[in-house]
Amino acid sequence: MTAEASCAPTIDVHAHLLLPEVEEAVAGHPGLGEARALDVRRNGPAALAVSGPMVGERVPRLTDAAVRLAAMDAAGVDVQLVSPSPNHYHYWAGPRLAERVCGLANEGTAAHCAKAPDRLHGLGLVPLQHPDLAVALLDHALDQGLRGVEISSHAPGPGGTREVELSDRRLGPFWARAEETGALVLLHPFGCTLDERLNQWYLSNTVGQPTENAVALSHLIFSGVLDRHPGLKLIAAHGGGYLPTHIGRSDHAWRVRPDARGCAHEPSSYLERLYFDSLVHDPHVLRALIGTVGADRVLLGSDFPFDMGTEDPLGALRAAELPDQDFHAVRGGNAAALLNLV
Repeated sequence: MTAEASCAPTIDVHAHLLLPEVEEAVAGHPGLGEARALDVRRNGPAALAVSGPMVGERVPRLTDAAVRLAAMDAAGVDVQLVSPSPNHYHYWAGPRLAERVCGLANEGTAAHCAKAPDRLHGLGLVPLQHPDLAVALLDHALDQGLRGVEISSHAPGPGGTREVELSDRRLGPFWARAEETGALVLLHPFGCTLDERLNQWYLSNTVGQPTENAVALSHLIFSGVLDRHPGLKLIAAHGGGYLPTHIGRSDHAWRVRPDARGCAHEPSSYLERLYFDSLVHDPHVLRALIGTVGADRVLLGSDFPFDMGTEDPLGALRAAELPDQDFHAVRGGNAAALLNLV
C-alpha cells in the first residue's frame, strides 16, 4: 500500500446537482413536453409518482452547498466530484437552446463548487445531439474551472435526425479534445431505449441503467474509439453496468465473428483503460468488478443524494472486504491521482 493512497482524502466521484436556471431556460419549449411524455412512457406512472416526492425532499442537498457539505461530513466524504443531474441533458434541444443549456450548466456547477473549492470539483455538460458544438462547450466547461463533462449513453437526433451513439464519427473531434486536455468524461445514462418493456417495478432504472452503460461502453470499445484515443479519461457510472462482469461474451464474439472485429484487441483489454465507480449495490459484484478491471481503475461513487445511490459509500466499500491496499485505492487514492490532488 502506498503512503499516498492511505493518506488520500475520501473522494466521491458520483454526486449530483440541480440547477434551476437550466430548467427555467427550457420551460415552455415544445420539445420539453415531448421529452417528458417519453419519460412517462419509459418509466411508467408508478415510478414517476415515487420519483417526484423523492427528488423534492432532496432539493436542499442538490442545491445548497452548505447542506451538501454537512451530508458529506456525515458520510465521511472529504471531496465530491459534482455533476449536473442527468435530467438536465435536454438532448431534444436545438442548437441555440442546447448551447444555452450547457453554458448555464457549466457556469452553475462552477459557481456551486466555488463555495467550497477545496472540497467540491465539478463536471459540466456538452450537447451530444449536436456533435459540432461539443468541443466548444467542453472548452467552456474547462474555462470555468471544471474538470470535464458528464454525458449520457447516446442522444436522440434533434428534429428526427439520426441518433448519435458514442461510436458516431461526428464525435471524433470531441474525443480528441477531451484526450488532448485531459478532461474527465463521466458516462451516466439517462433513460433506456427499451421503453415500455421496462415501465413497471422501476425496471427502467434497475435494468435500464446497467443495460445502457453496457451498450455505450461496447460502442466505444468495438468501434475503435478507444484505439484512436487511448488517453481518454472516462469514468463509467454504476460500475459500468453489465459489461465488466460479462465481458467474456464480448471477447468470444471478437475472436469468432469478423463483424465484431471493429477494435484492435480483445474487448476485455480496454476495461483497464477506463475508470468505474463502485456503486454496484453488492459486495460480491464489487469484488468481481475489481478483479476484472483492477483496483486502480475503480473509484468511490454514491449517486448522491438520490434513492438509488447510497448514503454510506464507505460502508458499502468496507462490505467488500478488500485488502487494505485496494480499499484505500478505491476510497480515494485513485481519484486523488486522477484529479491531481496528490
